[in-house]
Amino acid sequence: MGKPQNIAICGAGIGGLTAAILLARAGHSVRVFDQFDTPQPIGSGLMLQQTGLAVLGKLGLRDNIEALGSKIDRLWGLTTPSQRPVLDVRYAKWKSELYGLGVQRGMVFNQLLDAALASGVELVGSTDIVSVDAVSGTITRQNGSSIGPFDLVIDALGVRSPLTRAPKRDLPYGALWATLPWPKDSGFDAKALEQRYHKASKMTGVMASGRAHADAPESLTYFWSIRADQEQAWRGGSLESWKEEAETLWPETGVLLDQFQSHDELTFARYRHRTHPSPISGPRLVHIGDAWHAASPQLGQGANMALLDAWALAKAIQDAADTPDALKQFKRLRNGHVQLYQWMTWLFTPVYQGDSTALPWLRDWLAAPLSKLWPAPPLLAAMVSGMIGSPMGQLKLRVRP
Repeated sequence: MGKPQNIAICGAGIGGLTAAILLARAGHSVRVFDQFDTPQPIGSGLMLQQTGLAVLGKLGLRDNIEALGSKIDRLWGLTTPSQRPVLDVRYAKWKSELYGLGVQRGMVFNQLLDAALASGVELVGSTDIVSVDAVSGTITRQNGSSIGPFDLVIDALGVRSPLTRAPKRDLPYGALWATLPWPKDSGFDAKALEQRYHKASKMTGVMASGRAHADAPESLTYFWSIRADQEQAWRGGSLESWKEEAETLWPETGVLLDQFQSHDELTFARYRHRTHPSPISGPRLVHIGDAWHAASPQLGQGANMALLDAWALAKAIQDAADTPDALKQFKRLRNGHVQLYQWMTWLFTPVYQGDSTALPWLRDWLAAPLSKLWPAPPLLAAMVSGMIGSPMGQLKLRVRP
C-alpha cells in the first residue's frame, strides 16, 4: 500500500513487537498497547528454529541473539525405569547446517523492544483492552474509554486474547519451569534438549538457554510437567517430597533441584490448544501468533510461528493494494503452515503429556523403534525445525548456514 497507515498493535510480545518494527520501518505510524506499566517478557526459555531466526535476520537482530543463545543439535529423551530412548531428533539427519537455538525469552524480548523504540514505535502501557470494533478500528479499554480509530488493529495478545471468539480449551497438562545458572561439572548436554519420561504423566527436561546479556553466565531452563488441576495442591505440599520425586525420575537433576528453596521459584505455564477459523475478524482486525493459533509446546513452534506471522503480515501490507487485500494475502501466506502444525501438535501432545497408558506404551515399544528407520529421522528433524509445509519459500525467507 502506498499510503502510510495508522496501525495499533495490541500486545507487546514477540509477535507484536516484530510486527511493530517491520511496519514502522516501512513508514507506517505504529502504536503498541500493553497492559503492563512497562512492557516485559512473560514465559520461560524457548527454542528458536531457522524459521524464526530468518525473520530475526531480516530485522538485523539475528547475530546479536545467536551470540547470546545456545545452539541445539539434538532433542532426545529416555523413559524410566527402562532408560529406553523414546525421542531422538537430530537436525543433521535432515540438513547438516540446521540447528535450533536455546534462548531466554527475556533476552529476545529486550532485543526486540530496543529495536522497536529505535524504529519510532510508540509504546503505550497500562492499557487493558477488552474489545475492538473491527469495522471502525476503534479499541475499547476496560474503563470504557475508546482509542482510535485506526486503519488496522493487530491482535497479538496471545492465547487469552479477549479479541477472539475461538474456543479456549485448556489442555490438562502444563509445566513448572525455572531458569537457572548452568551448573559446573554437570552431565547435561549443552547442545541438546534432554527429557526424561515416566509414561506420559511425568516428564522433566533441561535445555541450554544461553545468556541474558553479554556479561551474564550461561543458563539452562528446567521444566517439570504437571496437571493444571494439581498445581495448587503442589504449591501447598512438601517441596522436599516433590524434589525426591523429581530426582528419582532423573537423578542428575538433583544439582538443580537443590537450588529451589520455595515453590514460588518455579512458574507454572498453562497450555491451551485452539485455532481461530480465520485470522481475519473484520476489515480492520487481524490476529497473529497465539491469538490466532495456540498449542502445547511439544513441537516448540510458538515463538517461531509468531515471528513468521509478523513477517507475513508486514509483507502482505507492503504488497497489497489496500487493507482488505492485505489481510487476504496474509491468510493465504500463513494458513496452510499454521493448520498443518496445529494438527501435528494436537496429534503428538497426548503421546508425551497425558494420562493415557496405551499411548506411551505404543510410543515406547513401537513408535520409538520405528523412528530410527529411514525416512523417519529426516522427517522428524524437518518437523521440529518448522520446515514442513515449506513456509520459507513463499515468504521470501531463506536458511542461513
